[in-house]
Amino acid sequence: MRAIITATELAHELTGSNPPLLLDVRWQLSLAKAAGAPDFDGRAAHAAGHIPGAVFVDLDRELAGTPGPNGRHPLPDVAEFGAAMRRAGVSADRPVVVYDGGQGWAAARAWWLLRWTGHPDVRVLDGGLPSWEGELSTDVTAVAEGDFTPVPGAAGRLDADGAAELARTGVLLDARAGERYRGEVEPIDPVGGHIPGALSAPTTENVGPDGRFLPAAELQDRFKALGVRADTEVGVYCGSGVSAAHEVLALAVAGIPAALYVGSWSEWSADPSRPVAVGADPQ
Repeated sequence: MRAIITATELAHELTGSNPPLLLDVRWQLSLAKAAGAPDFDGRAAHAAGHIPGAVFVDLDRELAGTPGPNGRHPLPDVAEFGAAMRRAGVSADRPVVVYDGGQGWAAARAWWLLRWTGHPDVRVLDGGLPSWEGELSTDVTAVAEGDFTPVPGAAGRLDADGAAELARTGVLLDARAGERYRGEVEPIDPVGGHIPGALSAPTTENVGPDGRFLPAAELQDRFKALGVRADTEVGVYCGSGVSAAHEVLALAVAGIPAALYVGSWSEWSADPSRPVAVGADPQ
């Protein structure tokens, strides 16, 4: 099953006999509070205009648990996640397409969670809402309750110890910006730097200027240059398990399975017993 879908393909499928359920997961990682400005309101953006038939899903409340020692976006309670997905209309026998405002990070988080909990057919709209050329709707979408029952474990997941081990035995990719990896700046978490042994691989380099993924062959070349081979075990982390999901998605486009360290740097750096590396050297 392909991990992404183009806007043209989506428009065609929406006219078919089993159209996909659309989930709108518009969200932004915002530092606005520090400047006294309001946070981005994805629900308001959805109400102002969405792909017809889409249902809004709140990343912070429905795709993550309460922030704390396990990170800023820890895994949600599985039962609560399942209930939220059923309210949104998710069923096991209906395909799901997820989109966001174009960055792709939030959509990838929803994609990963649905895959990890066993949904057989979920894809991300490549390029997000900006790629959609059809009309938008302001109507409130009414959907029937879905029947999706999450069963965790269908996709790869790492905890902190697993990430540390993979950095030694396989390839652990850090999807954050290079300056955060090197520890030059850290605007969110208490400590800058990276997990020892992890390689810097900003997720922003997996897409072109239009926000769409690079061709699979180019992504394969990129990850090969980072040491990924056919038999390599790969994991990804970021600040809080959101942009890293986008890199896991890029790896899937390239045909490479990868695990997500959900707690990511926000969990790792909160534990003073965990070692921290700084600079461009992985170690």
